[in-house]
Amino acid sequence: MIYAIIPARYQSTRFPGKPLTMIDGKPMIQRVYEQASKARLIDEVLIATDSEKIKEAVLTFGGKVVMTSEKHNSGTDRLAEVVLNNNDIDIAVNVQGDEPVIPPECIDDALRPFIDNPDIKMGTLIRKCNDQQDLNNPNIVKVVIDKEFNALYFSRSCIPYIRNNAESVHYLHIGLYVYRRETLLALSNLPQSDIEKTEGLEQLRALYNNIRIKTVLTDYSPIGVDIPEDVEKVEQYIKKSRSLFGG
Repeated sequence: MIYAIIPARYQSTRFPGKPLTMIDGKPMIQRVYEQASKARLIDEVLIATDSEKIKEAVLTFGGKVVMTSEKHNSGTDRLAEVVLNNNDIDIAVNVQGDEPVIPPECIDDALRPFIDNPDIKMGTLIRKCNDQQDLNNPNIVKVVIDKEFNALYFSRSCIPYIRNNAESVHYLHIGLYVYRRETLLALSNLPQSDIEKTEGLEQLRALYNNIRIKTVLTDYSPIGVDIPEDVEKVEQYIKKSRSLFGG
């Protein structure tokens, strides 16, 4: 079965309690859950958390939630615990808990290569860069791909480097991941690589260990919530696109 799993932790340096912040009348974690539930290729949606407050909120809106360890350093590790304890999960999608307007179509797009090709072990989403400023923003991750849309490298720096004003297409990474069960469990048991530590990007652990990451091109430009000031822009987007999000 294919599960969408939304890691959610209450503690956050920049935005404590972020999953429960209200966005146009609903907790953010509920909006993420509802969007993931609309994906046609998803069989089940779970929220994985170490917070009783988040658990109570999820149960209040009728969502499904599992408690996980407080010791996890990343969402991937939290995902792996859920998969390890649930033999029904064949494919797991890591849906970011701070993406309350993620289109369900994007989740389906990321999954489709796994349906068509059993050899694909891990996947993610990318988009074309349309703003030069994004290339120089270390908070926006860049990716270089091969001719078959497999990732070659991810970086916070501008890659490929633009020499002599040469024309080049640049791609930006969207942090949604798809894993086959055995790949996720193996990845979670591998040590951090030097490049992962240097860039602060856990997906580099996969590339370092020769795990290919299939990328899927999308037009979606994420509207995430990183700091409290981001809430207003998301609410404005929801109000302009009310038919997509309901009440």
